[in-house]
Amino acid sequence: MTKQERLRSAITRQLVDRVPYAVWCHFPEVDRSTAGLAQATLRFHQRYGSDFLKVTPNSGHAVEDWGCVESDKVMPDGHRPCASHAVNAGSDWSKIKPLDITASTYGQHLETVVRVIMDKRTDAPVLPTVFSPLSLARKLSGDRLKQDLGERPGAVVEALEAITETLMRFVALCLDEEAGGIFYAIQAASYRFHLEEEYARFGEPYDRRILEAAMGRGLVIVHAHGDDLMFDRLAALPGHAWNWDDRLAGPSLRDGKAKVKGAVIGGVNQWATLRDGTPDEVRAEVGEAVDQTDGIGVIVGPGCVLPPGTPDQNVVALIKALGGTVKLVL
Repeated sequence: MTKQERLRSAITRQLVDRVPYAVWCHFPEVDRSTAGLAQATLRFHQRYGSDFLKVTPNSGHAVEDWGCVESDKVMPDGHRPCASHAVNAGSDWSKIKPLDITASTYGQHLETVVRVIMDKRTDAPVLPTVFSPLSLARKLSGDRLKQDLGERPGAVVEALEAITETLMRFVALCLDEEAGGIFYAIQAASYRFHLEEEYARFGEPYDRRILEAAMGRGLVIVHAHGDDLMFDRLAALPGHAWNWDDRLAGPSLRDGKAKVKGAVIGGVNQWATLRDGTPDEVRAEVGEAVDQTDGIGVIVGPGCVLPPGTPDQNVVALIKALGGTVKLVL
């Protein structure tokens, strides 16, 4: 099977020649450079040969043009948080307007995606990372989002509309450039940050709008980020495959597969096992992931990005346990 055929079989829960897999990570050393990020992403893919290729930009790209400033501090998972927010008072929500993609950091992300698509080493669907509108609202405002949702919901909704318009333009341009789909990250559907009725009002309608626009044009992966997930709501969203931290946050791959219509992505703990474990422990978790799902409707991988410093031999163990191959990259 080609990688596209293998993924298609996985998301429709058909037999595959081997269970597909994918791994991805941040590249904080180079991710502020379009060319540098493209080359690092391609070398990573050339080494590990995932069945889909996720392009992971610096986290600040999604909010910098609205006024956030990205820190230089690299967090344990490889991303850099905002050093300062764009929304520091209730009146600041009015500053969040739709962006011109070509003149923004979204345009740089698009350029990276195009560079990866056009490279001869790309043999898998290329998926740009897209953060959900409510997730970005939190990046823009920090902890004050909760207060503003209660005290000035209209102002937040106007900003969410502007963010959604920007994201839909970005997604459409990526798909026009033959991206293979989107990797849609939702950090807001968690009881840690919101009540369910808050997500239902301020998150889900915008998620549905973007996901429905992408369905039919490529592979749509819903990444449910964090813990205390509103998993039933996330499982009901439009999508082809769902990725979450099954080892740390739950539910298990088996239970998650029973709730979603497509494939599940995960099975291996990116911290305790891939970063800090042994190849034997990696192989054991891969085997458990396949057993939980009978090898049908599953893409084996981490629950989120690989942390910096993840040993190459552990990633290789994951791949070879599934019958995949790795290449020496000079």
